Amino acid sequence: MRVVRVGEIPIGGGEPLVLIAGPCVIEDRSATVSVARNLKKIAQALGIPLIFKASYDKANRSSVDAYRGPGLEEGLKVLRAVKEEVGVPILSDVHRFEEIGPASEVLDIVQVPAFLCRQTDFVMEVARKAKVINVKKGQFLAPWDVANIVEKVRRAGKEELMITERGTVFGYNNLVVDFRSLPILRSLGYPVIFDATHSAQQPGGLGKSSGGDREMAIHLARAAVAVGVDGLFCEVHPDPDCALCDGPNSLKLSDLDKLIREWVVLDKIAKEREKGRHSDGREK
Repeated sequence: MRVVRVGEIPIGGGEPLVLIAGPCVIEDRSATVSVARNLKKIAQALGIPLIFKASYDKANRSSVDAYRGPGLEEGLKVLRAVKEEVGVPILSDVHRFEEIGPASEVLDIVQVPAFLCRQTDFVMEVARKAKVINVKKGQFLAPWDVANIVEKVRRAGKEELMITERGTVFGYNNLVVDFRSLPILRSLGYPVIFDATHSAQQPGGLGKSSGGDREMAIHLARAAVAVGVDGLFCEVHPDPDCALCDGPNSLKLSDLDKLIREWVVLDKIAKEREKGRHSDGREK
């Protein structure tokens, strides 16, 4: 597997689990910087590499009245402040072609949202401009279909690629995770991230907003680390019930210390098991 480097953080190839975490959306500058500082403090204490994430514009909300964030210009200013003041790499998502250039100048990882993962021209343009591209697997895709996305990214000249699993549509307003997806995606040769909180989302489940079950996100995260992933993607908030976006499936910041301790232990077991296997999966 290719090891992708985000600053000084190696991801994939048997390297330790990476945490990608932060609020769903930028609510204001001070709160965003505060969450980033707290996340860094927790991550450093527990020895897990951290990449901070937050969206400057959630363009795919259920309702036209939903809070979307401060927008590209102000949002990138906040994310740049987090990067410079807190000293952590930054991930955010882009939704329009005109965002790709400015976002790529600030972000360490540019994310293609799940709904846009099959948009060939969009994916290839992100691949051309981003330092690292993270593609979220659409809820409508089988894991083996992601091979086509990988080829688009490679044709655009990019090898610094990560793939994120975020669940599959299972009836109305519900998602399910098929954990066979994780080794299948990893067999494509690039680091695989598991999005625990969006996998516990209920898209449009509250009518004008998404519902979710953060308790299930905790169980799904444990399972994914045990199966073997290169990173966990989790949306966290100091008070999820008051979050302006994706609160029902966001983890509470104060719970993260205990959860990470569990993930680190499971990751060590999974990585040791992986070292004891041949490339075809047979035990050595």
